[in-house]
Amino acid sequence: MATAGGQSLANLGDLLKDEVNVKDVVFTEDVAAYCQQVLTVVPRALGPRVGKQVQQVIKAVKSGDWELVDGAPVAAGVTLAEGEYELKLVAADPESSAPLPAGAGVVVLDTAVTPELAAEGVARDVIRVVQQARRDADLDVSDRISLVVAASPTVRAAVEAHREFVAGETLATTLAFAEKAETAGFGGEAGDGEQITVTVTPV
Repeated sequence: MATAGGQSLANLGDLLKDEVNVKDVVFTEDVAAYCQQVLTVVPRALGPRVGKQVQQVIKAVKSGDWELVDGAPVAAGVTLAEGEYELKLVAADPESSAPLPAGAGVVVLDTAVTPELAAEGVARDVIRVVQQARRDADLDVSDRISLVVAASPTVRAAVEAHREFVAGETLATTLAFAEKAETAGFGGEAGDGEQITVTVTPV
């Protein structure tokens, strides 16, 4: 998130991560690196005040020859008053970013999925399936379980890479793998629609 005073919001990082389900939140005050201010003149409002000079102002603004002085845009030697212009932030990459209200800054999403992030996502999918299996088995939220996961090698590798996380989230004291054909249990999906089966046994 790029916004003035962004570092002062750092204590909200964990809350934002949980609310919008992202891996990490980074705050920066370098707004210009992610968006630009776009100035638009309102001729019908400016014209009556500056007359023919309005065309010079419009030309200067379109060419980018303007600046902010004490918070007000100045173009062709004319200081624009409120109502004579519109100033908004435009994200450099509109596909993965959006401006904050009142031009306060911009939010940028890094949508690149690394193999590590993909594996973590698969592990989280498995956790969701296990949690549903626990509910279907009428287990108490504090009940410990023995967990067996039957899935493809790709899913198994993801769970293995995040074994402690999966075990901790599902309260599994043991976590083992089995061939899907050999295990009956609760079915679900992980990753790109891969079928998995989990078996939960209270311990």
